[in-house]
Amino acid sequence: MIASSFIDKLPLWALLLISAIIVLGAIEIGWRLGNKKRQSSEEEKRAPIGAAIGATMGLLAFLLAFTFGMSASRFDTRKQNVIQEANAIGTTYLRADFLSQPARDEAQRLIREYTALRSGGMASVIGAAGMQKAAKIQDRLWEIAVTEKERADTVSTGLFITTLNEMIDMDGVRVTALRNRIPDTIWLMLCVVTIFSMTAMGYEMGMAGARSWAVTIFLVVVFSTVIMLIADLDRPQSGLVQVSQQPLIDLLNKIGAPAP
Repeated sequence: MIASSFIDKLPLWALLLISAIIVLGAIEIGWRLGNKKRQSSEEEKRAPIGAAIGATMGLLAFLLAFTFGMSASRFDTRKQNVIQEANAIGTTYLRADFLSQPARDEAQRLIREYTALRSGGMASVIGAAGMQKAAKIQDRLWEIAVTEKERADTVSTGLFITTLNEMIDMDGVRVTALRNRIPDTIWLMLCVVTIFSMTAMGYEMGMAGARSWAVTIFLVVVFSTVIMLIADLDRPQSGLVQVSQQPLIDLLNKIGAPAP
């Protein structure tokens, strides 16, 4: 949980296991420290540590809620971007009918290729090969639009150029959204606060001289699952929860797949 680059290299099951080990290890360390202190000092048992532990756990809950909200919001943004791009591409394809031949056929062929490319998800959108191919198609479509405008500067041509511009703009929007991840500093802070909070909880158990393994295991499982879900939502196109490309797939089925 130290950095997003490190987290991305881990499968979700490994992240779940590591989170569980961190939480369980921190509780165990706290338990041993508290138990040792209890045995060596009766006066320490009555120290008002409950308030400090409550504040630490509250901070951890806040960080978890904040991080989960951040990842969920960005996940929803990526879903909306797919819908908006599908709408922009579909409108551009329809308005290509306003172009003269042979520009019309070439533009619609290029748009079908572009739709197939974008429906491939993250690998096609921000992958080096995908970005290069997308830029190439965009440049050619813009050349067609400029040529048509010079040939006949009509309202219909202007409508095509407007939606083509929106389609190209959506490329930058999707690329930015896919690259917008939870910052490394937040992951690091979450890890640090988790270790301190769980250690404090274990310390309180040690000072009390009793602990419940059922409660400990429940806490480990719940916390680790939440961390895994946050990381899953932060991964645009991998894991259990993925951004659906169905709007683009539906559009491709409607306008037809590109010729092989």
